[in-house]
Amino acid sequence: MFDGLIAFGHSIANFSTPEIIFYALLSSLVGVIMGALPGLTATMALALMTTLTLKLPPNQALLILICTYVGAIYGGSRSAILLNIPGTPASAASCLDGYALAKQGLAGRAMGIATTGSVLGTLIGMFFLAFFTPLLGNLALKFGAYEFFWLALFGVIIAGTLTGDDPLKGWIAGIVGLFIAGIGQEPQYGFERFSYGARDLAGGIQLVPALVGAFGFAELLTAIKERQAPIKISAFDTVIPKIRDITKYWRTILRSGLIGTGIGIVPGVGEDVAAWSSYAAAKRSSEEKEQFGKGSIEGLMAAETGDNACVPGAIIPVLTLAIPGSAPAAVLMAAMIIHGVKPGPMIMIENPQFVYDVVAMMLFATIGILIYGLVLTKALVQVLRVPQNFLIPIIFVLCVVGSFAIAGRMFDVYVMLIFGLVGFGLRHFGYPMAPLVLGIVLGDLLEKNLRRALILSDGDISPFFTRPISGVVAALIFGTIAWKILDIRAKKINKGA
Repeated sequence: MFDGLIAFGHSIANFSTPEIIFYALLSSLVGVIMGALPGLTATMALALMTTLTLKLPPNQALLILICTYVGAIYGGSRSAILLNIPGTPASAASCLDGYALAKQGLAGRAMGIATTGSVLGTLIGMFFLAFFTPLLGNLALKFGAYEFFWLALFGVIIAGTLTGDDPLKGWIAGIVGLFIAGIGQEPQYGFERFSYGARDLAGGIQLVPALVGAFGFAELLTAIKERQAPIKISAFDTVIPKIRDITKYWRTILRSGLIGTGIGIVPGVGEDVAAWSSYAAAKRSSEEKEQFGKGSIEGLMAAETGDNACVPGAIIPVLTLAIPGSAPAAVLMAAMIIHGVKPGPMIMIENPQFVYDVVAMMLFATIGILIYGLVLTKALVQVLRVPQNFLIPIIFVLCVVGSFAIAGRMFDVYVMLIFGLVGFGLRHFGYPMAPLVLGIVLGDLLEKNLRRALILSDGDISPFFTRPISGVVAALIFGTIAWKILDIRAKKINKGA
């Protein structure tokens, strides 16, 4: 514990330079703005910022991305409270009570509560990020190829189960992602798969252009389809939170922080599930249940604390297992790999200081959203007035330039456009994006460990089920699938009756 505090102090000292502080504040501001604008998700913000930070040193680039991540999740509450439109999916739960408070003339108080919950949630998640990452990293050293195969598959299955309304559609999206990850040369002998003689396809599909398309261009197409009405922002009161709002609901804050962090650790679930779960838990245990949905301070505090605590929680499996806890965390993991950082069980041996660097980055991001939330709220709210006609061309140009900048190939621009069209179509038919992204990210990990495990066992599949950890994860996967299939059948029977 003491060694961890010393390492964290070194990270804070290394980042306390005017240049780094400027990058942290600027990227937090970019994140808040992109999160506040309806339709521009945190995943899209990270995908675009990844392409713009390729030439920066790794620590600076990752600081910018983490600050953007935290800022975007927080920024979604601005439009949720003022417009009843969640800036990001994670802010949907905040609409229920945030907008109700705004209609009562308490929009400023609601934004102060959202800022307080976001800051405290991030701090709770940071504590567990610093405390549990070394412990989980040491535990992960006991994992072999068998365990990592099942963990990769578990990430895709659980993401498909818990995101969206139909688990079958989630699983299909995850399988499509795994198929996309298999395009190109296979890792052992270099045999080309699904390339059909195209040299560009032989190199595989790059993750960042695919994500920029699925979350950037697809969001633009959705925004064009759903024309945004002119925005009217009412005047609001002070945004400085009241101390009694914090002290009265301290149990709700702590509970929501724990729930958000825990859900963040689960692969592929994400901040929106953390927000709704925290909100539901707060409502169940509240003495003011009748106020929920009608302007509950406790409900808004729970939702905002939960979704922001999920951010550091989602980074824990990235660092220890190389398995992202959410779609934005998947982009962050890809950026780490691009910048030469190797997330996974060996990180606590090869680069233990990096874990505390990430915690320090989260602290700078938290300071950034606190400043913007309490000091610059009135100025930042004006961003919501920017017409989509101005934003859409700018973001499209960033999507194209960012995709091209990865490797200087027009092929990556075509990948971005195709994935944008595919993502737009999948959204239209109710297919979630998180399992697709997890499939693309984890496909390589799944295949390499499957091959390695079969080589070690000389083709025998029994170790996949007889090794203790491997057997438990396998049982979880098959149990989850069986439970959901039975649940789907029960719903069909009830509907038929």
